[in-house]
Amino acid sequence: MDIGNQIKALRLRRGVTQDAMAQHFGVTPQAVSKWERGESVPDVALLPELSAYFGVSIDELFALSDETHVTRIENMLNDVRFIEPADVEKERAFLLNKAQREPEKSEAFELLAELELHLADEHKARAAEYAQEALRRDPESSDGYYALVHAGGGKHVDLRNNLHSELISDLKERLEAHSEIPHSYVWLVSLLLDDRRFDEAKRYCERMEKRFGDARYPGLYATGFRIRLALAENDRQTAKALWEKLGAAHPQDWSIQHDVGDFQTLSGDYAAAKESYRRAIDLQKAPRYTDPVDSLAKVCEMDADFAGAIEARRLELEILSDDWHVDFGEGVDKIKRDITRLEAMDK
Repeated sequence: MDIGNQIKALRLRRGVTQDAMAQHFGVTPQAVSKWERGESVPDVALLPELSAYFGVSIDELFALSDETHVTRIENMLNDVRFIEPADVEKERAFLLNKAQREPEKSEAFELLAELELHLADEHKARAAEYAQEALRRDPESSDGYYALVHAGGGKHVDLRNNLHSELISDLKERLEAHSEIPHSYVWLVSLLLDDRRFDEAKRYCERMEKRFGDARYPGLYATGFRIRLALAENDRQTAKALWEKLGAAHPQDWSIQHDVGDFQTLSGDYAAAKESYRRAIDLQKAPRYTDPVDSLAKVCEMDADFAGAIEARRLELEILSDDWHVDFGEGVDKIKRDITRLEAMDK
């Protein structure tokens, strides 16, 4: 943050002297000189006048470094539920400019994607509210149900509308161009399983195993896909044998125990899933992640164990506060809204 250099640059752009600027603001030329040399800063009461004088926002006066600006955007995406349109345009312009200045780096485009996805989530949240109001007024509204389910990421009534054909084709092309990257397989196989294209999923899973062998990250994903495939084909015995073997091979790895809980949830064994999630929580060391706590809350709710879900959500708040020093923002507010909702269901 270098307000001095920014004031100097803006003054020169406007074509005024330090004396003229000092006279305008009722300060001495020496004061302006000190501002520009970084020896002092303008009084906070002058910031709105400086902003108007130079025709820039107050933020622009402080000339944030790229690193600080990026951090501010990341915090905004994490902590703000609805972003003001003016802020969206400003941050989008900054990121596009940053992308042009750094043609070899991906950070700006990654943040642009996150920004647009945040906006998409905002629109879906508003759509859900409007759909709920439509259904309050007309409980038989077909369009209201469609909007509510679509906004919540639910499946369409018509199966043909739930397929990912175009996306799968795109991912296949990317895999052939980047077969050395595990993500090329991970996302493709996951979508093939979602669309119940099991034969293709098996082929790409075999290619993944052949390409990467027992390498930890792709190897674990390949095992996970085989479990999901067995569950999709109603072969629970094979699935259970695979996840029990996986869990036994990594008894102290919280992320693996979490994965086992996910497979148990998919199989409908909620009691076992709760045990696995709690084991994952207990295995973590500070700073703890909230992933298994979130999963525990969800499976408790699925099991109509609302008290357990509330307890898990409160633990989630505790971890955010104690381990990450996060006590405000949309992430915290969302959990609190969820607790309020669960408490109403627990009555």
